[in-house]
Amino acid sequence: MPAACATIDLSAIQANAALLCAAARTADVMAVVKADAYGHGAVETARAALQGGARWLGTANIEEALQLRRAGILAPLLCWLNTPGAQWKTAIAARVDLSAADLWAIDEIIEAAAQIGLPARVHLKVDSGLGRGGAPMSAWPVLVEAALKAEADGLLEVVGLWSHLGASDDPRDARSCRQIEVFQSAVYQAERAGICPEVRHLANSTATLLSSKAHFDLVRPGIALYGLWPQVAARPTRLRPAMTLSARLAQVKEVPAGHCVSYGSTYTTTRPTRLGIVPLGYADGVPRHAGNIAPVYIAGQWRPIAGRVCMDQFVIDLGDIDADPGDEVVLYGPGDRGEPTAAHWARLLGTITNELVTGVGPRVARRYR
Repeated sequence: MPAACATIDLSAIQANAALLCAAARTADVMAVVKADAYGHGAVETARAALQGGARWLGTANIEEALQLRRAGILAPLLCWLNTPGAQWKTAIAARVDLSAADLWAIDEIIEAAAQIGLPARVHLKVDSGLGRGGAPMSAWPVLVEAALKAEADGLLEVVGLWSHLGASDDPRDARSCRQIEVFQSAVYQAERAGICPEVRHLANSTATLLSSKAHFDLVRPGIALYGLWPQVAARPTRLRPAMTLSARLAQVKEVPAGHCVSYGSTYTTTRPTRLGIVPLGYADGVPRHAGNIAPVYIAGQWRPIAGRVCMDQFVIDLGDIDADPGDEVVLYGPGDRGEPTAAHWARLLGTITNELVTGVGPRVARRYR
């Protein structure tokens, strides 16, 4: 048994994908598996999501997309965050869809397509109000014109038009409503100019489940696929968290009252007690500031992390719990056994579940069931 393990319930991912497909109604579902599927394992998660009904996959960069292609996954696949000099030719040859929001990207993509003699599949991205990636509306007509010329030359095919919501935890927010309007305007302009996209897409997890106006032809759920939800919103009860993060005690020892624990002595025992050493730390995705705040689950009880989280380990005050080296400690999971959930940790630590699960490092073994 590994010292630390993230157990991934693939049936939960499959069921979550099916729920998202039902919510999307007539729109197709793109399962976003960037960042190693939010720490869950990209290849395994992608297969489970496709089994659940997703038809597309999404990654951030080309290398993430190529990992899926090397695993034999042939579903439509979009990657959207690349820089000048990216592996355009390799991506085009692997039939990976590429996003373009600037003229430099169009230029590099069509040059690569010409060199290998294969047209690129491209999604044009507009900034509808997030202020992050995407062409501003003022530059949108020029981007569309460049794409149409390259399409006429047989060097690319405009497969999609897309954007991303800014108020990601509430698709009914006024900002989201305004973004939908801006996106509709951008689509109208592009189609009037001659673009005939296969898909138009805007919706994230919350919009998939809560805002049919944002669905268009394709939705792109990310965190909901893993049964998690933005911290400030109530999670739909049918979503099931897929990851359980646990470790085995490395040491158990008795200490007297007044014993200082971990760096900085931010925790001091108030009575004779037993301390348990857990071989997980901030190098493995346990936030350093979780010390004296976040709970873990052992022997049917919640116990707080005692003192600061270190790079490779943290300490729990076991109190009267009868525990031995090798016993399981659960940091968070779906909550079935009474253990904390990632959502509970996120609320206590002032963060979001995305940050917790994507931070689980490579030293933590992944186990699939």
